[in-house]
Amino acid sequence: MDKRINPGLFVLFAGGALLVSLLLQDFYLRSVLNLMAISALLASSLRFVMLMGELNFALAAFTGIGAYCAGYLNTALGVPFGVAVLSAGLVTALASAVFGAITLRAKGPYFLLIGFAFAEAVRVAYSKFDALGGTSGMIGIFPARALDDWMPFIVMSVVVLLLLAFYIAEHSDFGRILFAIRENEDVARSVGINTYLCKVVAISGACFAAGVAGGLHAFVNSVISPGDFSYLLAAFALAYVKVGGEDHFLGPIVGAILLVALSSYALGLGGDEHFLYGGAIIVAVLLMPKGVLGTLGKLRFLGNPFKRGVDANVH
Repeated sequence: MDKRINPGLFVLFAGGALLVSLLLQDFYLRSVLNLMAISALLASSLRFVMLMGELNFALAAFTGIGAYCAGYLNTALGVPFGVAVLSAGLVTALASAVFGAITLRAKGPYFLLIGFAFAEAVRVAYSKFDALGGTSGMIGIFPARALDDWMPFIVMSVVVLLLLAFYIAEHSDFGRILFAIRENEDVARSVGINTYLCKVVAISGACFAAGVAGGLHAFVNSVISPGDFSYLLAAFALAYVKVGGEDHFLGPIVGAILLVALSSYALGLGGDEHFLYGGAIIVAVLLMPKGVLGTLGKLRFLGNPFKRGVDANVH
């Protein structure tokens, strides 16, 4: 169950991120900030589907669909940045709705395996179409020149808006239905809830954000290739969720910030960066099963004698 966060904290967090995106001038740091924002959005998209108890490893495929949709619209048809990214989200939402309608009869590991197979099949399909650049991918995906200096702020603004949408949805009646489905779908169905439709709507909404993230990825990197959208993308998103704290709305955001920062630092270590990055994930998951935010919350609880007293009385 999500630990509710103070809306003021979310506003403070978002305002700080937007301010940093405006003030940063270093090219490398701006690219790291863009990667953090897009990674946080993908991790939040994955966590939103996890609210109903499913792990969507097809996230990589839908991110790729969004990226290739935006790239093709921009390079082949000359569609501007804003329209291309929005179209990427809508096309991805439609594709994920069809995917969900067909596959969400399966549950748990079966749904995960279907998503894994779908992601790999779509990744191979990208390389078969010359219009999508084949195995080399697509190049020359640029926003209008006037937007170049504003891209970190634009990317961060889009991410903040979609994270706000996730927050509102999670704390609405629809979010409570997703929790109910995760706890016991049969009970939720017995009180008249169309659980199947709710699950399709949830994965479609989550993948709209993944498609937008893919479109943003295409424009900030200017180059995309099939290798960018393997199952590892979903695996990294899951690592962000687990390291930050699955039970907290801010968990995937904190996890993405920490692991992307660590990854950027580890790039300077030559061939050892994979050991450092992988080791950090293993240590974090083993020593902090509730993630960074869960551990901090536990430490704060232990440091508050009043709450400990209340807990003891309850027991």
